[in-house]
Amino acid sequence: MSFRNPLYIRLASFALACILLAACAKQPTTEYTPVSESKADAIARQIDISKQGLTSWNDLAPALESSLAYVNRKPADGVALKRDILTITWGELRAGLLLMRNLLPQLDQDPSLLGKHFRFVQISKDPKFTSYYEPAIEANLTPSSVYAYPIYSVPGDLQSVDLTPFHPRFKGERLYYRLENGKVVPYFHRADIDSDKKLSNKGLEIAWAKDPVDIFFLQVQGSGRLILPDGHEMHVLYAGKNGHQYVSLGRVMKEAGLLGPDNISMQSIREYLDRNPQKMQELLNTNPSYVFFRLSDKGPFGAMNQPLTARVSLATDPLLLPLGSLMTFTIPLPDKGPAGEFRQGTPFTGIGLAQDTGGAIKGHRLDFFSGYGEEATWVAGHMNTPGSVWIMLPRIP
Repeated sequence: MSFRNPLYIRLASFALACILLAACAKQPTTEYTPVSESKADAIARQIDISKQGLTSWNDLAPALESSLAYVNRKPADGVALKRDILTITWGELRAGLLLMRNLLPQLDQDPSLLGKHFRFVQISKDPKFTSYYEPAIEANLTPSSVYAYPIYSVPGDLQSVDLTPFHPRFKGERLYYRLENGKVVPYFHRADIDSDKKLSNKGLEIAWAKDPVDIFFLQVQGSGRLILPDGHEMHVLYAGKNGHQYVSLGRVMKEAGLLGPDNISMQSIREYLDRNPQKMQELLNTNPSYVFFRLSDKGPFGAMNQPLTARVSLATDPLLLPLGSLMTFTIPLPDKGPAGEFRQGTPFTGIGLAQDTGGAIKGHRLDFFSGYGEEATWVAGHMNTPGSVWIMLPRIP
């Protein structure tokens, strides 16, 4: 592309402005602390895969194969993560996944093998765990007075550019935009799309839902299932986004005094919106981020374009845990009391794989994929807790 191209000049000017702003911001720091072999052994013995819906360690094999399919495409000597005392190559991640795959047949009898064969490196700064799930929403492939709210595919005028060449600080970042009278402008935000109907009647609708709140939470989760009138199910998968920053609706409602600080969950947000339909769209519009979808017979898939595994797959910030990373984590699972009230469950230690990313998953936050169904919905709606996480790397002989 020629440097005299007006579009290139405008994008370069925008990127320069971003660099100047970023230079003023303090970059987050993360400490990676290797643990002793005895501590690694203790962590390994605490792992309870039954809490993850696994009856045997061998059940982990498909999820490992998904991560290997992604990591195998990376250069073995390429750097997957570089932070202070810790540098991890894609080759090391691959070696760890292969080692775990080879150990699976023995782990039902002797899980302590993990402590003997792996280094456990703890991520400090008290990482926070949230959860996401695969929602089910009532929808139809044709519109009607009942199914009136569109789910959109990626618009043809949505453009993006990789900002990595402009500055190392923007590695992996993209700018999303559209052209208006030859000028680069931000793409339409939620209010433009849902309230002002900027995308209506452009042939972008792939389905129509009964409830706009269902679509909002579908976008937050990134994928889901459509339940059609005849009972048939279709997967609806992430296809793109408008590039606007994600804003937490729960945080907006808490700051506005609409929800108490101890009563913020997906369920409480939905209950408030159901009781106050006149405020619904205004509140939804406070999150300018918008997600576009595609239909599929299979799913859900993560950022590696590989299937996700319930209670094993996690969405992470690649600057904290690169995609393909093998990890151990300790978190409490949300529990439901006899009256249906939320109770913090007993912490458990599980095995995890970094297989997804998310617009809101930045820094020391990990998003636990809880799966599909009523229990998965409950866990995803209520998990917001500190936890512990260790990257697992093969021991150096």
